[in-house]
Amino acid sequence: MTRVTQRPSSGEDSPAGGSRASDRVRHRTVQAGGLEVPILEAGSGPLVVFLHGFPDHAASWAGILDRVAREGYWAVAPAQRGYWPGGAAPDGSYRIASTGQDVLALIEALGRERADLVGHDFGAAAAYAAASLDPRRVRKLVTIAAPHGRQLMNAWVTDGDQQRRSWYMFFFQSALAEAAVERDDFAFVDRLWREWSPGYEQPDAERAALKETLGAPGVLTEILGYYRQLFTPPADEATRALEARAFGAITVPSLYLHGADDNCFSVKVSDGMDDLFTNGFERVVIPGAGHFPHLEQPQTVADHIVGFLNS
Repeated sequence: MTRVTQRPSSGEDSPAGGSRASDRVRHRTVQAGGLEVPILEAGSGPLVVFLHGFPDHAASWAGILDRVAREGYWAVAPAQRGYWPGGAAPDGSYRIASTGQDVLALIEALGRERADLVGHDFGAAAAYAAASLDPRRVRKLVTIAAPHGRQLMNAWVTDGDQQRRSWYMFFFQSALAEAAVERDDFAFVDRLWREWSPGYEQPDAERAALKETLGAPGVLTEILGYYRQLFTPPADEATRALEARAFGAITVPSLYLHGADDNCFSVKVSDGMDDLFTNGFERVVIPGAGHFPHLEQPQTVADHIVGFLNS
């Protein structure tokens, strides 16, 4: 089922949680998966884990964390492996299955048996993997701006439009990538945000905080590993078997959100993904939003998340 939402009547979307949201969001580290993982958290109650993508970081969830916490949940946003100094993958892996295992390890480290998952971009991939690897640990799944299923790989091979949109992935395979991304205070990253979310201007303070994350010692090379391992087949049988499970069917109730103006992944790439969801699936297309709808229209996205979790 696909639904197109209406744009906010005012033409704007106010920040989820308001200006005091950051005051209610706590910071700490949790030992999980062999790493001391920095997390943001708010509230108490049933656990909801929020997973960020690229080029982004956990802080982008702050307003929505606060909103979800005020609805009676414990909202937690971890840094993904590689996104902080000392956070390099212990096993060197930035494969999707590994990030899914990180999610499951975090749920256990937080003392819970189950959690709801909300993931954007590579965070969505991690959420799909976690739900596929161990659906007993996932109650509900919300993913944003990154489809699940073979149609995405097919688009990279056969769809010239998606190949154009994904040019950066192919460029990241080269040795030039680090120097190009860092040049002129991460102007490369500014360009991606402009292209992917036309009409959205990231606030200066948030842009500076993101660049501080990306510019920390050793971080950029580690997170480029997500892309450099994306198109490389697993080297051993055990990893191949794990990856096959991680890309499998989703057996938990699921909601998928995609911005109509997303210039990173075309909306049409998510056509047909409901075939892989066996326990309820809804796709919502958000008009006027690009690749970062949780920042472009945070109230709308928070409403969808809370409504789905409460349903």
